Amino acid sequence: MPTPNTPSNSPHDPERRHEPRRRSFLAKFLLGVLGTGAALGVIGALLVGYALIVMEPNLPSLQALTDYRPKVPLRVYTADHVLIGEFGDERRNLARFQDIPDVMKKAVLAIEDYRFYEHGGVDFIGILRAGLVDLTHGSSQGASTITMQVARNFFLSSEKTITRKVYEMLLAYKIESALSKDQILELYMNQIYLGQRSYGFAAAARVYFGVDLKNVTLAEAAMLAGLPKAPSAYNPIVNPKRAKIRQEYILKRMLELNYITQPQYEQAIHEELRTRTAGTEFSVHAEYVAEMVRQIMYAQYKEDTYTRGLVVTTTIDSGDQENAYQALRKGVLDYDRRHGYRGPEAYIQLPNDTDDRDQAIDDVLTDHPDDGDIISAVVLTATPKQVVVQDLDGDQLTINPDGLKFAANALSPKAKDAERIRPGSVVRLIQDQKNNWNIIQLPQVEGALVSLTPQDGAIRAMVGGFDFNKNKFNHVTQAWRQPGSSFKPFIYSASLEKGLAPASIINDAPLYFPPSTPGGESWSPKDDDQPEGPMTMRTALQKSKNLVSIRILNFIGVTYAQQFVTQHFGFDPDKTPPYLPLALGAGQVTPLQLASAYSVFANGGFRVNPYLINDVTDSRGDELSKAQPLVAGSSAPRSIDERNSYVMTSLLKSVAQGGTGAGTNVLHRTDLSGKTGTTNEARDGWFAGYQHTLVAVAWMGYDQPKSLGTREFGAQLALPIWVDYMGHALKGVPQYQQPVPAGITTIGGEIYYDNFTPGNGFVTNIGVGQDTLGVPVDASGLPSGAELPQAPPAPPAPPVQTDQERQQIIDLFRH
Repeated sequence: MPTPNTPSNSPHDPERRHEPRRRSFLAKFLLGVLGTGAALGVIGALLVGYALIVMEPNLPSLQALTDYRPKVPLRVYTADHVLIGEFGDERRNLARFQDIPDVMKKAVLAIEDYRFYEHGGVDFIGILRAGLVDLTHGSSQGASTITMQVARNFFLSSEKTITRKVYEMLLAYKIESALSKDQILELYMNQIYLGQRSYGFAAAARVYFGVDLKNVTLAEAAMLAGLPKAPSAYNPIVNPKRAKIRQEYILKRMLELNYITQPQYEQAIHEELRTRTAGTEFSVHAEYVAEMVRQIMYAQYKEDTYTRGLVVTTTIDSGDQENAYQALRKGVLDYDRRHGYRGPEAYIQLPNDTDDRDQAIDDVLTDHPDDGDIISAVVLTATPKQVVVQDLDGDQLTINPDGLKFAANALSPKAKDAERIRPGSVVRLIQDQKNNWNIIQLPQVEGALVSLTPQDGAIRAMVGGFDFNKNKFNHVTQAWRQPGSSFKPFIYSASLEKGLAPASIINDAPLYFPPSTPGGESWSPKDDDQPEGPMTMRTALQKSKNLVSIRILNFIGVTYAQQFVTQHFGFDPDKTPPYLPLALGAGQVTPLQLASAYSVFANGGFRVNPYLINDVTDSRGDELSKAQPLVAGSSAPRSIDERNSYVMTSLLKSVAQGGTGAGTNVLHRTDLSGKTGTTNEARDGWFAGYQHTLVAVAWMGYDQPKSLGTREFGAQLALPIWVDYMGHALKGVPQYQQPVPAGITTIGGEIYYDNFTPGNGFVTNIGVGQDTLGVPVDASGLPSGAELPQAPPAPPAPPVQTDQERQQIIDLFRH
């Protein structure tokens, strides 16, 4: 029997029996591992060799990176550099590395590639870590570095294949060898897609938060940094809750990496973020201006307009523009309130089920979108004393009695079905100054307002209609309308060169014109009030006397008058007919054309051209064009005698202070001049006026001309809009006293040309007993025995704008 210390040689010893087998298994296992490793090594070497020999030569050139020229949209700015428009498939605003705030860089690195400055393009540690997470948690975690993402975004597709991944890694190494880390990060932060058509963090900062990238907070930066993984899922506008969760995770990562402190983390976590919503991308309402610029740029650059990165700086003043927008909307809404509530916009049957009801409300309100500060809502309950509605956000709002006054008749049991407000009605609401909701309606009438600097024609504000999204027709440049009495000053201006003066006496008495053809109609022009007999030309313009204007035009001659107003003020000859109704504004003008014409009075008699674009630069900041406007008193040609400008300004001051334009007195200024205008049957309401530094024209009317109301005139329609706007625009502007030019003399408190004084060529009167030459005047108000002017033809209908006219409008702004 063997001793314990003696190894047993018995074949029946169990330990002895299994020892060779154990050694054989271990040896085989180790040999297998080594063999597998060797095989993998060989395969890896072959793959690397294949990649270097076959794939590497097929890698694309890095010129797209080294000469980075992305698609950059057209951007439109005001003169004080406020963004008012952006056009292009890709919203992008290139930011240099040094201009990207550190907080934005760190937020991106924390979530995308915190070892970015340590690896050489491919992070094998990150790949191993991602693999372990995949094995232990069963979830997929990306391991692409920022450099690899740059390679994919610029050169490769998003398909998930081994070949694409190998190409991505090879490209990453190639990129790392050609560019610095800072250059790579700059490319990434400008190229990455972040939703809402925005590419790059500079564009995203403006799209989502309405701020420049340099001004983003830590909280905003963290939320933006969460977008690259899934722009739709983490969109803070569409999915605010998911975006908040993602933001908090990124902030936690930044804290763990010591990128931020605990107090910074706490402050960012609790910061309330305000995102931009649809229709609020721009802080200033200048949609008509931006679209005008787009048309001008497209006419010159075609499709490159949307990708070349053009930056257009306009002449628009952001403050003036916003004030013009608000003034026009207020004036139009005030008119609409005066003419009563027409009834709800639509009606739906409200389902009993809450979810079905909410869906039905969402569907109908989507078809009736908000209009600026005017929101749409569906009525849930309605009584004469209270209405409860639900808006698109699902909020229920209550309108109390004060907010129901405008629609009181529609809440009456006697109201017609089409006009009655009841559950299911789609109504419009607006908040008053006390934040109380009021029922209102979208107006059917349109309006326009344009202002410009008379010294050089720079357009300061342009609002082409009540709402661009509802009606893109720009009434400032495209609406040819009859100017009514706002045209009279140009007839008066022409008469000054024929010897008339503010002291000339003209008879405000009835006129009669026989038919122009057998069986035709005679013409007896009327006024809004009764004829008052002889009066001075100053008083006649103050009171906007139609019969006086016709007598003046007949005295100076319609052909002469047509030539004078077209040659000296720029009106179109084919839209300025040489017949007597021209004295009443029977021609056709656009608001911009009228503003340009009034500029001649305002700047001392010089003809300037309106212009909208100050300069154009490309994405590199190189100047492509710059405006060279004509300047009054310098490069602009003289259009009328300085004396003419002085006398007309004096006459138009009388209108603004004591005549039909006396509503301007609320501004407490003595340097305002202007003229109201109301066309036949009150189809158009105007006010055109100026101060030495600013001309503005306001207009109101229907697109399909119809009466605005028997008690509506330019003084009620357009003048309040003009006053509201000018009150803001002239704040801080000192009063201006126009110097008396040479050739003007004062006699008996009235001004005259020194070559047209009483007894020396001055026309003393027209149509008063005897005319200026002593010829008796008959009952028609014209010289006895003179051939009577024939009744004029009916005014033409507003013309349809032709392609040639559209091109003329575009050319007009290229100065």
